[in-house]
Amino acid sequence: MERITEQPSLYRHLEKMSVEELVTNINREDQKVAPAIEKELVKISEMITAIEGQLRAGGRLIYLGAGSGGRLSVLDKVELPNTFGIEKGVVICLLAGGEENLLQVLEEKEDDTDDALRQMELYQINEKDFVLGISASGTTPYVLEGLKKCRELNIPCGCIVNNPDSPIAAACDYPVEVITGPEFISGSTRMKCGTVQKMLFDMISTTVFVRLGRVEDNRMVNVRLINNKAVDRSVKMLQEKRNIADYEEAKKLLISFGSVKKAMDYIDSQQ
Repeated sequence: MERITEQPSLYRHLEKMSVEELVTNINREDQKVAPAIEKELVKISEMITAIEGQLRAGGRLIYLGAGSGGRLSVLDKVELPNTFGIEKGVVICLLAGGEENLLQVLEEKEDDTDDALRQMELYQINEKDFVLGISASGTTPYVLEGLKKCRELNIPCGCIVNNPDSPIAAACDYPVEVITGPEFISGSTRMKCGTVQKMLFDMISTTVFVRLGRVEDNRMVNVRLINNKAVDRSVKMLQEKRNIADYEEAKKLLISFGSVKKAMDYIDSQQ
């Protein structure tokens, strides 16, 4: 396979560049990300459809990753319960070295294949779930071992990789290969590859939970009331959607039922 992510940067002598030159060139490289993702939209859509089917049947979405990609998957996971009002455990992250050690940055754990199998067993990953492997190189042993286990157990799986024809892509059912070329700093896949991963996590989880009815129109009707901002936004949403003029009346209903969606359902049931 061709390791494009390890190729030398297109730029030389970065230490001699001015601030303006550095940010201009980084921005130039970042502009390659969205078009590269666009080329893979058909495959991304196929993978999302498969994930949706698994979750509709009661399964879970399992992110399986190491390094910066794995850490970005944790960031996506922690946002979802509050944004969409889903139960914790619907989306799980298996991170090399353990999610509990996220801040220790145990990069050496990406080579620990036994850790992948241990974590899959710990969380009882099964054929109802969908496992999504994340690896910029497409060769990370931790991720590869987990996906091989998925194949062995008939667990649907996909991947996000940034090199063509990788072992990880070959090991899964729904490979997504987004090729963005060498990094601005040679081999620093926290840059464009990380941007690809963040954009795809947003795309995948948002699309799945919109499809599963967690959004109405373009509003977060299931958002959790975790702070004053979320409460105020939700009160105004309820006022707008059910024509409630009085703010305090809408707030009382919202607090009573715990979400805009449940409050709207109650109002509708009384009509």
